[in-house]
Amino acid sequence: MTEKHMILGIGLANNFGIHPAAWRLPDVDPGAYVDIAATVRQAQAAERGDLHFIFLAERLFLHGDLATEPPLFNMDPLTSLTAVSQATERVGLIGTASTSFNEPYLLARQLKTMDVVSHGRVGWNAVPSYEPDAFANAGRQLPPREQKYERLHEALQVVHALWGSWGREAGRPDQGGMFADPAHIRPVNLRGEHVGSRGPLPVPPSEQGQPVVVMPLSSGYGLQAAAMYANVVIAMPMSIEQALEQRAIVRRAVKAAGRDPQEVRFITFAGYEVAATAREALDRIRAMDELRDLRPSLSRLGNMLGLPIEAKRSDAPLTAQQLAMMNPAPGHAPSQRAARLARERWSPRDILAHGVLDPFPSVVGTPAQAADHLQEWFEAGASDGFLLNFASFHHGIDAFVDGVVPVLRERGLFPEHDEKPRTLRERLSLPDQYGLDPRVSSSAD
Repeated sequence: MTEKHMILGIGLANNFGIHPAAWRLPDVDPGAYVDIAATVRQAQAAERGDLHFIFLAERLFLHGDLATEPPLFNMDPLTSLTAVSQATERVGLIGTASTSFNEPYLLARQLKTMDVVSHGRVGWNAVPSYEPDAFANAGRQLPPREQKYERLHEALQVVHALWGSWGREAGRPDQGGMFADPAHIRPVNLRGEHVGSRGPLPVPPSEQGQPVVVMPLSSGYGLQAAAMYANVVIAMPMSIEQALEQRAIVRRAVKAAGRDPQEVRFITFAGYEVAATAREALDRIRAMDELRDLRPSLSRLGNMLGLPIEAKRSDAPLTAQQLAMMNPAPGHAPSQRAARLARERWSPRDILAHGVLDPFPSVVGTPAQAADHLQEWFEAGASDGFLLNFASFHHGIDAFVDGVVPVLRERGLFPEHDEKPRTLRERLSLPDQYGLDPRVSSSAD
């Protein structure tokens, strides 16, 4: 048993799931991709399992082949999460907003408004955009990487300053006195090379003060920004060893920025499909695979194993000759896993159903197998928690909540149900912060 509990959140997208054929399932409404009620149901399922947050990513352009699948990202994340906040009470709400196109004052006001409306449950995934298509939609050319991160740094400084511009000392409205003490509501008067703001922001503190800042793991300028401003860093390692290396990099960078590495949560991606048996879980994935052209995926699997795979023989295990011919890349965890599954006599279609092409570790099996995977990573110190991904949101979230969460609780890895609404900052065991962290403000100037 352990007193430390893992963090669990769910990555949501188009209301169908990350599998490109999830929208074709017979029990799925194909119009759900613009149905906020579907997003609400998914968030309520997460809340029922006491998961810490839901997470909405963003792409500021239309991506994908609409002839065969819906766009993975379509509805505006912050607007969607504001709607979800009114139908939930405890689950955290993390949304993505780009610093490349949004002015800091507007970002600060929108995010802090969401935080007040949700009673302190909001997190901001702060990122610069990097795709030429996104910049084209803003009528701009893709700038050099250095300029994107210069603007990110400036935007984060201004947003933090604006969040803190309505001081806590301003007090609450007193009908017998003053509405707020103006001595504690001050302009910020910040101007950088790319953005600036006079302020102050006309939004008082939320229950958690200000939103939690989430940032993806990056390198160079991106790592420096995360070290200075992020409360949570999200990474996508493929192995425990890689996760430990990445976590160590983050901790060194945070310490160099003048902050305490223990105050920054390190969360990794993971994918799960769970059922009563491993065979049933695999068949759920295969049911979606049957609804799309699997030949490109079989070709990619063949490249991973170093031998061609014929679609007409993809339901049969590899022959002894094929097994002998396999040549997976030695340092590539997904290739090694695919080869191991092949030696265990799984067919190529079953190997694909195991999620070997996913860009993150995936477990397709029983609740106990999923819990084993989470426990191994967590107890190895590879992660403080996990951003969970599901092939189909229609059944995957409920299956995880009803199957895996009870196992984690039995093992002392996940907290017991608590009806008390708490802020996202409290649930992630993050320290209080209001405005820009003074430990990094001098280096941020």
